Amino acid sequence: MPSSPDSLTAGVVELVLNSGPVAKFVLLVLLGFSVISWALIVEKWWHLRRVRRSTEGFVRVFREGRRPSVVQAATKKYKDSPLAHMYAAAYHEFGTATELADRVIDDDDYGRDRLEAVHRAMRRTSGVEISKLERYLTFLATTASATPFIGLFGTVWGVMTAFHGIGQQGSASLGVVAPGISEALIATAAGLAAAIPAVIAYNYFVARVRDWATEMDGFMLDLLNLLTRPLPKGAAKDGV
Repeated sequence: MPSSPDSLTAGVVELVLNSGPVAKFVLLVLLGFSVISWALIVEKWWHLRRVRRSTEGFVRVFREGRRPSVVQAATKKYKDSPLAHMYAAAYHEFGTATELADRVIDDDDYGRDRLEAVHRAMRRTSGVEISKLERYLTFLATTASATPFIGLFGTVWGVMTAFHGIGQQGSASLGVVAPGISEALIATAAGLAAAIPAVIAYNYFVARVRDWATEMDGFMLDLLNLLTRPLPKGAAKDGV
């Protein structure tokens, strides 16, 4: 008669409790990796969600064509948006779009210098924002790559324990080899259980960071194009 899920779970718990110190240490390390990686996965998911919602609000203000000072004020409200931080850096670096528009027409060298300064400021901010988005991804990558090998170490140790039992008992019966093999299989399963969610989450978050990097590059080009566009006559001097 097949074993019930409850009896199987109880059997696994009993094997863990009765396993040797090395096997318990391996399982404890894998449990630590798994708990931390799941906590980081949840935190990173909420972070990206806040970034998306904040950016949608900021882009809505920016696309409405409001006065630059109004858009600058909105950057403080949508502080989770990397685009808002880029706009704030450009605003702080340059100051008056009217002056830039005039200088681009009247003095190409001066205009290019100011544009380069704004461009550098936005690129620096973009790098900082990408670093924020990539935070904790290194740990997920480490978990995805290291935990299978930690589990493999537990597997090898369990097989060694099984062979040691055979040598001591002088028998290769199931009762002799089962405990060591069970430890090996549990370590393998624990390593995979820690690695699989981490590698899936890592690939997902890396793809999202790449999307944000592309969006930031596009916003940077849009803002530079806006700066080089001459302002209508009678336009009030204001920030970027």
